[in-house]
Amino acid sequence: MEQGNYSVGLDIGTTKIVAIIGKENEYGKIEILGTGKSKSLGVHRGVVNNITQTISSIQQAVEQAEIDAGLKIGPVVVGIAGQHIRSLQHSDYITRPDAEEVINDADLDKLCNQVYKLVMLPGEEIIHVLPQEYKVDGQSEIKQPIGMYGGRLEANFHVVVGQVTSIKNIGRCIKSAGLDLGNITLEPLASAEAVLSQEEKEAGVALIDIGGGTTDLAIFKDGIIRHTSVIPFGGNVITEDIKEGCSIIEKQAELLKIKFGSAWPGENKDNEIVSIPGLRGREPKEITLKNLSKIIHARVVEIVEQVYVEIKNYGHDEQKKKLIAGIVLTGGGSQLKHLKQLVEYITGMDTRIGYPNEHLAGDSDEQIASPLYATAVGLLMNALETDAKQPEMELKTVPQEGKEEKALVEETAGMAGATAGTAGKERKSIFDKWSEKLKDFLDNAE
Repeated sequence: MEQGNYSVGLDIGTTKIVAIIGKENEYGKIEILGTGKSKSLGVHRGVVNNITQTISSIQQAVEQAEIDAGLKIGPVVVGIAGQHIRSLQHSDYITRPDAEEVINDADLDKLCNQVYKLVMLPGEEIIHVLPQEYKVDGQSEIKQPIGMYGGRLEANFHVVVGQVTSIKNIGRCIKSAGLDLGNITLEPLASAEAVLSQEEKEAGVALIDIGGGTTDLAIFKDGIIRHTSVIPFGGNVITEDIKEGCSIIEKQAELLKIKFGSAWPGENKDNEIVSIPGLRGREPKEITLKNLSKIIHARVVEIVEQVYVEIKNYGHDEQKKKLIAGIVLTGGGSQLKHLKQLVEYITGMDTRIGYPNEHLAGDSDEQIASPLYATAVGLLMNALETDAKQPEMELKTVPQEGKEEKALVEETAGMAGATAGTAGKERKSIFDKWSEKLKDFLDNAE
């Protein structure tokens, strides 16, 4: 396999783990080279609770993707979610020694680093600092202050906070699976990258990513991230309710939900019945579709109402904060029949289903264009963006004896990237710094 600038996105979800290898073609679209998917064992509501099982699931997905693409995976960009994630708004400022000098990258870095040092609750750490709007000497609503004169530089920040142990556990799983941690991205931001257009972000939009264990929310307005939230309920609680309500096993409950489930009970007639095979010679069970959709409806309403509370907390009711583009639903849970109509009914906001196909090359597998893969595609996009800033690195399959040589090539390329970054005064994102800290911790732990 020839040298190429391909990257890898790894989505560690509650129900599935997906590895996608891809590269950008000459038209700026993403060409999928290989995909791997495995059942996620050891992850509960977005948080790793069994290291051994998670490592095994990651290895299975990665192996499948490597065989599919005929490539050896190196660094991966991983998504982070889970109920431990919370976000807050923070304002901070710096006073510049010389107001006659123009504001540069170093000033923005200094301001960001100041926020990064905020004291959080025990066991929590800031994992993402996203500047929203700047103020220079009291002049507000500045999106990019570089090149301006001013003595006082202020900014509003969207700060994402997470549990240190949960993040380190993900890092440990990646390392133990024989992979390199390239970057960590908040999953709702990755999904937003894959399914939202710039126009929607400008107009104001709420992205709701319904996964297996969590429902992620990201709100954009004026092209800026305004609010993020992770709700610890997803498609799995709906399956659990069907299992309990109909007294059937989980596998049957999941199949029922996918094939016959509806979020709108009025859609099914009383005489529509589905027969479920009984266990070990027992009589088959007959379940009415109306009853099934009532069970689903009750839980979906609860999830949507929780998300709507978060949207109202952002201030959607205020004219200035109105989300004109409404809601975009994505993730595996968004494929539930009549969910779009139910969300519109509860929130009164325009709703559409988000597909990640806009960024994919025309010949891509139809399956990848499903909302199910929105986060994985977003992570791949993030990986391609990150790798584009680095010198090209060879990720081809190498013989066993050449492994040390490959590691040396990668290390040298990384050092060259660091030198180039310093020379060009290229600013590192807070996530890059966090990734470095995490790598150091993992190396020391060995």
